[in-house]
Amino acid sequence: MSSDLTPPAVREIADGYAFTGPALDLGAVLLDGTAYPDAQVRIPLGVLNRHGLVAGATGTGKTKTLQLIAEQLSEQGVPVFLADIKGDVSGVAAPGAPGERTAARAAEVGQQWAPQGCPAEFYSLGGQGAGIPIRATVTSFGPLLLAKVLDLNETQESSLSLVFHYADRKGLELYDLKDLTAVIAFLASPEGREELRTIGGLSAATAGVILRALTVLENEGAGAFFGEPEFDTAELLRTTPEGRGVVSVLELPAVQDRPRLFSTFLMWLLADLYQELPEVGDPDKPKLVFFFDEAHLLFKGASKAFLEAITQTVRLIRSKGVGIFFVTQTPRDVPSDVLAQLGNRVQHALRAFTPDDAKALKATVSTFPRSSYDLGTVLTSLGTGEAVVTVLSERGAPTPVAATRLRAPRSLMGPIEAAALRAAVDASPLTARYRDAIDRESAYEKLAARAPRPAPAPVEPAPSAPAEPARRRAEPQGAGGLLGSLLDNPTVKSFARSAGRQLGQEISRSLFGTSKRRR
Repeated sequence: MSSDLTPPAVREIADGYAFTGPALDLGAVLLDGTAYPDAQVRIPLGVLNRHGLVAGATGTGKTKTLQLIAEQLSEQGVPVFLADIKGDVSGVAAPGAPGERTAARAAEVGQQWAPQGCPAEFYSLGGQGAGIPIRATVTSFGPLLLAKVLDLNETQESSLSLVFHYADRKGLELYDLKDLTAVIAFLASPEGREELRTIGGLSAATAGVILRALTVLENEGAGAFFGEPEFDTAELLRTTPEGRGVVSVLELPAVQDRPRLFSTFLMWLLADLYQELPEVGDPDKPKLVFFFDEAHLLFKGASKAFLEAITQTVRLIRSKGVGIFFVTQTPRDVPSDVLAQLGNRVQHALRAFTPDDAKALKATVSTFPRSSYDLGTVLTSLGTGEAVVTVLSERGAPTPVAATRLRAPRSLMGPIEAAALRAAVDASPLTARYRDAIDRESAYEKLAARAPRPAPAPVEPAPSAPAEPARRRAEPQGAGGLLGSLLDNPTVKSFARSAGRQLGQEISRSLFGTSKRRR
């Protein structure tokens, strides 16, 4: 309730955030540098599956905003997924440290601050880091997502889709990278080209491009991300016996130099959730809220088909009870078709040091509803921990634009100690389930077994020295013909180090070409 001393403009904004149902508290309305603690800015819990955007220049407080929202969602019983790009989100698991700055911020915004951590699980891609390994089989990852990782053009992407189609039809399980490499090598051989004759073809040049891209991916250490045991995305939906949502933190500092890979892996998680979750419409609270940090990396260089798949996923996964928040520097980083699906906005400060910055600022201002604020001025003068907010009301209408001084997170604003993180991972019941990679028979072994083996040659006298080259040419045939020579090639054999594979995938591709798993 606003007091009589509150300016009318502030009271009008506060009335737009006076929701009757459960909501998350963001902070207090800010006007002319003054925060009004009796004018609170909030987000209704029931609209968080309508997605959102957290944007702003580096150092303006985006990560703390994620932390603030995540810990309140956890307290409301909603599981949360956070991608920790820089390694500074792990503190969400520990109580915050009291201090003068925190106390001053709490007093300014009317917050009853007390330290509190969240129940958390820590993950890493393929075990590259301290967290529980997250792996995906090549089959479940699908051709569209893999083409994005490999930076393939549309022609090469369609050829890769043909490889997946052939493997599905022939029962050749693609669990890790060496499985995929073996199938591509086979289809580029005379025998493989004959089998493809009725459904298309794979040119030697295209096969070479894809194989080289796979080699680069393997050399970067990404082979460990593909294999078995495949991560069950239902693990992200857990709550504690006390009813608090578990915060899943994906630790990504170890793979910062492979942004295309980790951003695409996050999209795989969403695609898999989309396939597995039932339709629920608009629930009272979301089943999961997913924060997609460094979102511009997902869209950079993406094919038209990939962008269409992202747009469709964002539009449809809302009815599964999943909310997605894209986190990036400016709204221009997100394609307009995706941006149109984001109903909740938290825009931190922008800088206008260059002509390009000025264009980005003007474009950002144009995406907000009309308000009494001069947003061009406000957005360049906001301090750290301040933002311009507009969300959807309980009836689905946009709330008034509100410059907001945000609350301080109650959890630790920084990383937890490495020893504490390792202890949390070791204590998790999921560690025993996912820690060790396993290896099963799949495409690589099946193709090697079906390679023709010629009858033994008759015994002849030992050849003289000049005949040595002929003996060397015959050796690959003894190892299994053309396929044997391809599989014995050092480039192909390097994929034998890839982590395991999974049996029994259903061939049910949708959206990104991902495969529905059996439970």
